[in-house]
Amino acid sequence: MPLPLGFTGARLDRADQLRTNEAAFAAALADPRATCLALDGIDFVPGEGGGLRWQPLDPADERAPILLGIDEAGAPRFVREAAAGVRVDARSRTVMRLLPLLSTEEAALYGGARSLVDWHARHRYCAVCGSPTVLIRGGWGRRCGNCNAEHFPRVDPVVIMLAEYGDRVLVGRQPGFPPRFFSALAGFVEPGESLEEAVARELFEEAGIHVSEVTYVASQPWPFPSSLMIGCRAVATGAALTLDTTEIEAAMWVDRAEVHAALAGDMGAPFMAPPPLAIARYLLEDWVG
Repeated sequence: MPLPLGFTGARLDRADQLRTNEAAFAAALADPRATCLALDGIDFVPGEGGGLRWQPLDPADERAPILLGIDEAGAPRFVREAAAGVRVDARSRTVMRLLPLLSTEEAALYGGARSLVDWHARHRYCAVCGSPTVLIRGGWGRRCGNCNAEHFPRVDPVVIMLAEYGDRVLVGRQPGFPPRFFSALAGFVEPGESLEEAVARELFEEAGIHVSEVTYVASQPWPFPSSLMIGCRAVATGAALTLDTTEIEAAMWVDRAEVHAALAGDMGAPFMAPPPLAIARYLLEDWVG
């Protein structure tokens, strides 16, 4: 990969050693270089230059601080959990129009912070006994005040794949996509299956095709709310499609010239390609190349 995929490439030491050392964590909070990421709910607040806005830690702010890590200059970076009662809609993609303002590294920092803030907002109560939980490990976990059960942020694995047949690949669209927008098919990995099995199952369920082999290409964090997109290719045994219309509104096989036109933004292309931040676009670019 010549360039990092979207939401990857953060040059930040996650500083795991500070998460369990109360004295070291307190020292990081008191460090005059420490800054906190400014958020509006769960969306970032653009700075003067259009990037992320980092603010000094406000000691009067009662929201718990979450340690993102230590930057290359040795300064601690934090984000605060959402205030109690504030609704966090982490599946909202309204921030997508602002993401082009961020550098690759800033998008990665924001993506991780966004996923953490969302996770804490959804885990204020224990999944075991229902009692309130509190932050532990510098914001990388929560503990129940009643049964002492510990809970940690989770990542949801999602396979996203291009099925190949001859010199064509399969792209599809969901009902909520913008007009002309097509992408790679995708789906969550289910308990008890491998990535290869998930790819084969999703392609059969959504498009009615069987595949003979699956290969891994690349992966990408996707903070809507907290997925790990696992990019793959698969070789289809046939071209006939049977769509699950509850999931896929339309699908089609496209050749290299058509994919190249879509990536170039040609309005004469048969579809509109995914945006640069999405791994679906990288999969198409990698296939064309």
